[in-house]
Amino acid sequence: MTEASERWTQATVYPDMWVDPDDDPRNSEGPSPDGELATLDDFLTNYRLTLKMKCEGLTPEQLARRSVPPSTMSLLGLLRHLAECERDWQNWITDGDPQPSLYGENDGDFEGAVADRAVVDAAYADLEREQAAMDAALAPHADLGTRLGKHATSVRELMVHRIEEYARHCGHADLLRECVDGRVGQ
Repeated sequence: MTEASERWTQATVYPDMWVDPDDDPRNSEGPSPDGELATLDDFLTNYRLTLKMKCEGLTPEQLARRSVPPSTMSLLGLLRHLAECERDWQNWITDGDPQPSLYGENDGDFEGAVADRAVVDAAYADLEREQAAMDAALAPHADLGTRLGKHATSVRELMVHRIEEYARHCGHADLLRECVDGRVGQ
């Protein structure tokens, strides 16, 4: 990266925020959900939405930009990586043969994140499909102590791991987005 983008935000109430609280689609107002599963679902939903917000309004070139060389990480790569994670988590809880990798081996999720509209559209579709499949696989298991799959992974462990993965990558997305166009995180 040779020149730094000027920092910007669309927020007017708190200029260090991504969007104004009234415009934030994440559920951050009002009482928190009741119960452990509802709380975990709420956190996961909000991190998933945060990632999508970090990618909004960018061109394929901006989404594919590797803002921190020599890292292969990009916003598009994060979308693809999390689709791959969702598929992998499904493999954790199945007793059958694992589903194949979406993007191949050896960093394929990031290496294949190229500035092409078809690749961008496919990444969003893959992520949505894999999230829905994972959610559907867990839906019958409201007891967080339920153990699933060959390795007897508990639903609780899986939910916490999913939140951790999205939260970590939302932090990366904050920095990547700021490098792309100066938009600050929240």
